[in-house]
Amino acid sequence: MRAILLAGGLALLFTMVGTRYAIRVLAAKGYGQLIRDDGPTTHHTKRGTPTMGGLVIVLASVAAYFLAKLVTGNSPSASALLLLFLFVGLGTVGFLDDYIKIARQRSLGLRSRAKFIGQTFVALVFGWLALSPWMEDGRGQTPAGHAISFIRDPRSFTLPMIVLLLFIWLLIAGSSNAVNLTDGLDGLAAGAAVMTFGAYTLVNIWQNNQWCGRAAGPKCYEVRDPLDLAVVAAAITGACFGFLWWNASPAKIFMGDTGSLALGGALAGFAVLTRTEFLLALLGGLFVIQTLSVILQVGFFKATGGRRLFRMAPLHHHFEMLGWEEITVVIRFWLIAGIFVATGLGVFYAEWVAGS
Repeated sequence: MRAILLAGGLALLFTMVGTRYAIRVLAAKGYGQLIRDDGPTTHHTKRGTPTMGGLVIVLASVAAYFLAKLVTGNSPSASALLLLFLFVGLGTVGFLDDYIKIARQRSLGLRSRAKFIGQTFVALVFGWLALSPWMEDGRGQTPAGHAISFIRDPRSFTLPMIVLLLFIWLLIAGSSNAVNLTDGLDGLAAGAAVMTFGAYTLVNIWQNNQWCGRAAGPKCYEVRDPLDLAVVAAAITGACFGFLWWNASPAKIFMGDTGSLALGGALAGFAVLTRTEFLLALLGGLFVIQTLSVILQVGFFKATGGRRLFRMAPLHHHFEMLGWEEITVVIRFWLIAGIFVATGLGVFYAEWVAGS
């Protein structure tokens, strides 16, 4: 528990201080955000705001985790290292995307094919390692389960590795892109991420308290390294919280794809490593809604020959186009995110109580 508190506190401190320094450095180098011409006109004033702030989130989270482990004298676990690999790997893909946007002054960044290849490579390496037999602990547990779960792995069946790899790839790609779509208003993605990663911190603490490695029973959780995963979750929660100080409206810096792809990938990683793949749809409900709004917009546009279901997608821009103030949209979407997180945690706890 000491490592959890230490990681969260250090990450918060690192981003609070580090982001201020990053703003000065990025602004001096002219690494400013490009704004879509077809977006809300109120966003044009944001042109030139420093971006790639996700670098601070990633570096602060990783540094806080390892410092917490060093101070407490515990070795990093396989699950935590895999999660950090996924986090940093997708952050690197996002960094390349952001850098190309800035260097070539184009709003699209990496070509879609190159971005897809990068996400796929990181996701498949993560999935393969998480399922590999040589990553088993003394109890024969691999970091990822061998079935697709809602709250815990079913003990009656397993799926072929190729099916699991495809599912993990889809989950990581979908989650990383969902957070990327949500990162369109000041503080929106960072605030929602604080709540969702905070929820996974609680989930991992609870799984550790009811862990099969400590007290086997019909309702124990067969999860490898739950306590160490809680340390990583706390570090990312603290980093997002500290970043929000500078990212809240009016934002002094944006996280960019560097941050959004990394955070989305980490959420999928937690879902896989905690055996809560389908529960992620509840805990990250806001991100799901944002993604669905884009899918529905594109589908409706093609099906009706050019008509639009929303004034603009993702959904937060639709409400801006209706005349809502940006800060109003952000706070109300935070409330929606909070409702989903509370519902997800309630379902997670209710499943355990019902079977006790």
